[in-house]
Amino acid sequence: MEADLTSDVREMRNNGDCRQAIPLLLLVGGVMLTREQMEEKKKLVYDFVTDKQYRPISVKEMAMVLQVPAAEKKDLRRVIEALCDEGKLHISQRGKVQALADNLIEGRFMATQKGFGFVRVEGEEDDYFIPAHHVLNALDGDKVRISVDVKQHGKRKEAQVISILERESSIVVGMYSKSKSFGFVVADNHKFTKDIYIPKAESKGAVTGHKVVVELTDYGSDNHNPEGRIIEILGHINDPGVDILSVIKAYGLPEEYPDEVMRQVENTPDEIAGEDMDGRADYRSLQTVTIDGEDAKDLDDAITLTKEDNIYHLGVHIADVSHYVTEHSALDKEALKRGTSVYLVDRVIPMLPHKLSNGICSLNQGTDRLALSCMMDINEKGEVVKHRIEETVIRVDRRMSYTSVNKIIELKDEAEREEYKELIPMFELMYELASILRSRREKRGSIDFDFPESKIILDAKGKPLDVMEYERNNAHRIIEEFMLAANQTVAEDYFWQEMPFVYRTHEAPDSEKIQQLGIFINNFGYTIKMGAEDEIHPKEIQKLVSKVEGTPEEGLIRRLALRSMKQAKYTTGCEGHFGLAMKYYCHFTSPIRRYPDLQIHRIIKENLRGGLSDKRITHYEQILPEVTAESSRLERRADEAEREVEKMKKAEYMAQFIGESFDGVISGVTTWGLYVELPNTIEGMVRVADIPGDYYYFEEEKYQMVGEHTGKLYKLGQPVRVTVSAVDKLLRTIDFVLAEEDDNGEGSEKVDSEQ
Repeated sequence: MEADLTSDVREMRNNGDCRQAIPLLLLVGGVMLTREQMEEKKKLVYDFVTDKQYRPISVKEMAMVLQVPAAEKKDLRRVIEALCDEGKLHISQRGKVQALADNLIEGRFMATQKGFGFVRVEGEEDDYFIPAHHVLNALDGDKVRISVDVKQHGKRKEAQVISILERESSIVVGMYSKSKSFGFVVADNHKFTKDIYIPKAESKGAVTGHKVVVELTDYGSDNHNPEGRIIEILGHINDPGVDILSVIKAYGLPEEYPDEVMRQVENTPDEIAGEDMDGRADYRSLQTVTIDGEDAKDLDDAITLTKEDNIYHLGVHIADVSHYVTEHSALDKEALKRGTSVYLVDRVIPMLPHKLSNGICSLNQGTDRLALSCMMDINEKGEVVKHRIEETVIRVDRRMSYTSVNKIIELKDEAEREEYKELIPMFELMYELASILRSRREKRGSIDFDFPESKIILDAKGKPLDVMEYERNNAHRIIEEFMLAANQTVAEDYFWQEMPFVYRTHEAPDSEKIQQLGIFINNFGYTIKMGAEDEIHPKEIQKLVSKVEGTPEEGLIRRLALRSMKQAKYTTGCEGHFGLAMKYYCHFTSPIRRYPDLQIHRIIKENLRGGLSDKRITHYEQILPEVTAESSRLERRADEAEREVEKMKKAEYMAQFIGESFDGVISGVTTWGLYVELPNTIEGMVRVADIPGDYYYFEEEKYQMVGEHTGKLYKLGQPVRVTVSAVDKLLRTIDFVLAEEDDNGEGSEKVDSEQ
């Protein structure tokens, strides 16, 4: 044993520098330490490690230095691990125990394709820049501990990753390539910059071109690549459906439900029983409709509306999902694990199994259904003057689509009006009330970032046949206004009752980002007013969005205004919704597809049935912080997966048009090129090196590309004709080149000598 000690350890043990740690010999081996004993041992170890004469050694070496008996070494390790958990000590990659400095903080690592990254710290406005040589072996999404440097990278502080606290995932999806004695996988996620080494014995028989799921067994280092084993072969890269399946696996989206969940589903009835209606308000006699897209199957909201004495009686009826998905049940645990339904181009990955989401919990036409209803009396100013929230039973008279309602009211389609003639008075009232609510919301300063959405049509094998702009009409906006009214009313009610609750929060933007936006829009002649202490009212952003409507720069300024906003999230505190200019807001209206809605339905129903006891209040106060944090995280995961699939299918669609030309509009200008958007919402890039005829440089202050010798310029909103030059489905990129210009130079402009 003595011969194994390093010279450093031997010196430390012999020179008496660490005499204060000798009481560690009093550790009681094999006996649970009391809290007082644990605190005493932690102090002794911490004092030992922070002694000026201490040099980093391993736990094993420390036990030797301190002459800890073999039976008591586990206690020493427990003490060190406790200090590590508290952020006082750190065990390096080489296994050395070190004291942590005061400049250490924890956050989430965000990787880039170029090897460097950033760390986002909760509660801090700016990210920390991590140079490539200080990334350690952190992967995108990992929770890390960083040491902050005094120097800055641009406006960001610089830091280095010193330890990985929690891996986001050990699963990577990519394409396998086989060699004679081993294989390797190139990850689909291009933020994973190194190939993964796969031993031949761990290849599971994969061949070159297979899309595979890899479990990492070694995360690699500066000196060697990560290693892994193949746990699933998804199919060949060109097989139908493998592309979207790869995204599903990469994001860890759950597909199959556990057996215990399906057993619970099997016992769920197909129709409601008579006893289920006991104690509920019966609204089956009210004229009731659902209005959704033609393809929707999970119908979780229905509307009733009448008017008398200048008061609108609006009922927003939401499927009572919590009646079937009870707290702590297998269904409930799985719903929390999923957080939200995910809507991909060719499928829906539902939060709840289809028997519930499309069956007993769906407000299907002609069937009795249990609901949680928000009944609102609204005056002609759009003010909710009275309301009640109650458990109800309803029956939908007609299942309507946005297209059909639009035909009835706006297009005055005779056949459609005849088909639904008994509902026309209610639809007219809906348009009337929605207009009042929208006007009231706009007066408050509510912001509408109404970006065009894409509709992608696939064939049976998943190949994109067409990409077009998804058409929205006023029927969509009717339902949006009614849902907003219900969400706001419920949130305000429970805020004043001072009960534990889940709110939807959108914080005010950072003043620095708004100042940057203000500087940029000045180049186009627009201004925004900042209040005292550099605060901004949402009405200022709303005014800006209205002013740019119909202008060439509309798209970019809308996007930049949106990017200056913070991300909405779920919270336990009612902190308001900046974008909607609402002081009180929650998500109440979609419990089939969002867990936060389901959670607050439980609280509401428990309150309606006699109130929350102190015990139950304590229970909710304990669980809701985790529910809100996890729901926010899973919402972001779903959004990212949906975007990835959409970008992939757009790239695949454009591959058939390589060499063909299209008319488009410049939607963005950067140092590396021009973004051009086509009328069907597809966006590609013209790289600056591919702009012919001159050397072009980026004028940041005017957001335009200028030819150094010719004076030609390309700016936002400018119509251009482009030719598709390259497409990469894996990278989700589309490359354009500018089509040949006419002899008169049409397609570009020239810099005004007075500019």
